[in-house]
Amino acid sequence: MPMMAVAFPILPGKTDEWRAWMNEVNGSRRAEFVASRSGAGVRERTFLQSTPMGDMVIVTLEGDDPGGAFGQMTGATDAFATWFLANAQAVHGIDLSVPMPGGPPSHLVVDSGAA
Repeated sequence: MPMMAVAFPILPGKTDEWRAWMNEVNGSRRAEFVASRSGAGVRERTFLQSTPMGDMVIVTLEGDDPGGAFGQMTGATDAFATWFLANAQAVHGIDLSVPMPGGPPSHLVVDSGAA
C-alpha cells in the first residue's frame, strides 16, 4: 500500500504544547481524528524524534493516495481540521492550509521491499 512520510520541526520551547495537543488527539478528539483520516482514506502514524537540532515530528500516511489525502486534510475547513491546522501552525510554525512549495512534501528514495 502506498505510503508517504513528512518531517516537521517543533519550534523551540513548543514540545510540551505539542504533547498536550497530541494528548487531545489521542483523547477527547480521538473520534474526530480517526474520522478525518478515515474520510481521507489514510492511516496516520506520528512519531516524536529528538535530534541535536531540536525535536521533530515524523508523520506517515498510508493509503491508496497518501499525497491526495494530505492535500484533502490540509485543505479541509470543518471544525476539527481548523482546530488541527491552527495547532500545527502554533507548534510547527507552518501554515499547512497553504500548498507547500516545490511539489509533494516527500519523495521515496529507498525501499527495501521494492524489486
